[in-house]
Amino acid sequence: MSNIQALTGDSSVAQAMRQINPDVVAAYPITPQTEIVQDFASFVSDGMVDTEMITVESEHSAMSACVGACASGARVMTATSANGLALMWEIVYIAASTRLPIVMPLVNRALSAPINIHCDHSDSMGARDSGWIQIHSENAQEAYDNTIQAVRIGEHADIRLPVMVNLDGFIISHGMERVEMLDDAAVTKFIGEFSQPHPLLDVDNPVTYGPLDLYDYYFEHKRQQVEAMSRVSKVVLAVAEEFGKLTGRKYGLFEKYKLDDAELAMVALGSTNGTAEVAIDELRNEGVKAGLLKLRMFRPFPVMEIVEALSAVKTLAVFDRAISFGSFGGPLFTEIRSGYFGEEKAPDIINYIYGLGGRDINVSDIKNVFHNLADGKRKPVNYLGVRE
Repeated sequence: MSNIQALTGDSSVAQAMRQINPDVVAAYPITPQTEIVQDFASFVSDGMVDTEMITVESEHSAMSACVGACASGARVMTATSANGLALMWEIVYIAASTRLPIVMPLVNRALSAPINIHCDHSDSMGARDSGWIQIHSENAQEAYDNTIQAVRIGEHADIRLPVMVNLDGFIISHGMERVEMLDDAAVTKFIGEFSQPHPLLDVDNPVTYGPLDLYDYYFEHKRQQVEAMSRVSKVVLAVAEEFGKLTGRKYGLFEKYKLDDAELAMVALGSTNGTAEVAIDELRNEGVKAGLLKLRMFRPFPVMEIVEALSAVKTLAVFDRAISFGSFGGPLFTEIRSGYFGEEKAPDIINYIYGLGGRDINVSDIKNVFHNLADGKRKPVNYLGVRE
């Protein structure tokens, strides 16, 4: 059974957290994530969850509390945005390196300076090498679904890694949409019980978390994290298949839209994909063989699967809502471009950096990109919608 509600993206995530009923949530408010912890705090005060809610003085303290609680044996969640994630930086790495499956919805927002509270992906992209699994959502429904699935993914015995569930600030977080929710009991059954294999509070079997680890074993521990990441894709697909049987909603590492016979295609993350589908429908009506690959999982990066999915494409536009200063193009572009190294057949790959600080991207913008691809009028790296 399920029920349909009109929810913002933030509220849909808060409802997912209520149904997950984590043991501990430690969080600090920051725009545009505030509504998540505000709603969840109401669930706590109304007795709708059993969660110990820790209101801390900063995001650094929030992630520190999450690390301690998860190491002790608790199922733990938090949420943040942009500068909040930046303040967590030190502890974000510690959470991953100590293999703690904390789930953190990240409402994507531009990093300062100048101060900006609107959407781009500079926050999650800045943390792309921190060791966290990163999943992106197109809308409020996907934010809800991804939050629930993230618990199973991170806690899987072969993984034991933290998970960021990304949703675009304001575009998703504050936009009201139709969301189909599962019954509370169905979510409880789906996620199961949390079991920490080496709880810090097991006094009969003492363990150490976060020890000094110099050149004698540090390298080996990093290699173990790499191995754990290499197993994530299989687990993501298995969890998605089970979730699909429960809900009828299909998920994978990415989603193909009119891609099978496409000659021109684009790749993007987040809410932009909804706009892109409309643009591609219009382009198809104009006779342009356009297609879309909507990337869901950015970390670990499913490079071989992406190369295979785009095997018939002649020209590929990679849309980045983030800048990598000093690099040749945006983060998503460099990942995909390097993935084709050594391949005998590769499309012409063009980068479009767009939407920084929440600047709108519309259907005509995307259609113009495809027309430029078809005309051959392009540079390797382009800035879409910026004043020259």
